[in-house]
Amino acid sequence: MSHESSRDESAYGVIVGPGTVRFERLLPGPVERVWSYLVDSDKRGKWFATGEMEPRVGGSVEFFIHHADLSIHQAPIPERYRAVENGHRSRQKVLRFEPPRVLAFTFGEPPQEASEVTFELTPQGDKVLLVLTHRRLANKKMMEGVSGGWHTHLAVLVERLNNREPRAFWTIHGEIDGVYEKQFADK
Repeated sequence: MSHESSRDESAYGVIVGPGTVRFERLLPGPVERVWSYLVDSDKRGKWFATGEMEPRVGGSVEFFIHHADLSIHQAPIPERYRAVENGHRSRQKVLRFEPPRVLAFTFGEPPQEASEVTFELTPQGDKVLLVLTHRRLANKKMMEGVSGGWHTHLAVLVERLNNREPRAFWTIHGEIDGVYEKQFADK
């Protein structure tokens, strides 16, 4: 069974501005299918987080991230992430809702100032270019952390959209653990 390598250089997020990282993935379409994996709780829960979303600007979105639910395959959770072993729930706000092309929401927990995540979908033939931009990240450590997380979640999404069962979240994450610290070292 072939899997996108989480070590593929083109899969890495890049710093595109102060406190901002961006990822690009070319996914099987059509765009409406990819959009459904962003906004439908059940489908989003197969690669990122379940939770209801009010489909409007200013609406609320709840995320329940439980990494063990993202694959039938399991791997031990690293000690430093033990606090989220049983899942993590957060309530965020929808910033943009433009079906089926743009979705943006806040991301973060008080007392931190919320960062912003934007997904942009662009059809390219029978594929869809997904561009994920995470803005307003407070420092390099946060940029490194969210980059490792998005890298892993997007690897799971790629597998799901290709109708394949992804490897365990923590197996994929372990392969890139430390990579973003090195990639962003001179930034």
